[in-house]
Amino acid sequence: MEGDGSDTSNTKSFSGIPKAVFVDNVDEFMNLPENSGGVDKVLRRLDEQHAKYKYMEHTLAIKRRRLRQQIPDLSRSLEMIEKLKTQNTDIEAKFLLSEQVFVKANVPATNIVYLWLGANVMLAYSLEDAEKLLSSNMATAKKNLECIENDLDFLRDQWTTTEVNMARVYNWDVKKRQAAKASS
Repeated sequence: MEGDGSDTSNTKSFSGIPKAVFVDNVDEFMNLPENSGGVDKVLRRLDEQHAKYKYMEHTLAIKRRRLRQQIPDLSRSLEMIEKLKTQNTDIEAKFLLSEQVFVKANVPATNIVYLWLGANVMLAYSLEDAEKLLSSNMATAKKNLECIENDLDFLRDQWTTTEVNMARVYNWDVKKRQAAKASS
């Protein structure tokens, strides 16, 4: 049940991010057995949960940045393959050797390209096979980027909910202390 403070540690989003439950009734929430250690214990647990959400956000942001760099690279590679497919004669090209140093080269008509696969691995592919591989990688990268964007939105909602819960528990404790002080 949403908002009743019940334990939802088994509730997860589609990507494994635990859902933060909004604490609607702080009195009921604080009377739960797992919150018997007092306000400091509850606030510490909420703070740990908040820190985990922030760490997940950082990790997803790094993945998003990598995919945002990878997609244009894949697009340029696909454009080059298209150009090579239509090429009948040599192409004069400039290659970057090091920062601000280029070299001219003639690229002969070919139907084979070499693709870096990572970890210092390069393989030869026919133009058609390379196009299929790069198109597949592009589709996967776009899909993953969309999933990461959705996960980041979900994550922002969870850490906001956790921050609100922390504030509500803290304010509840302050009111409780003020009431105890006024009654004595």
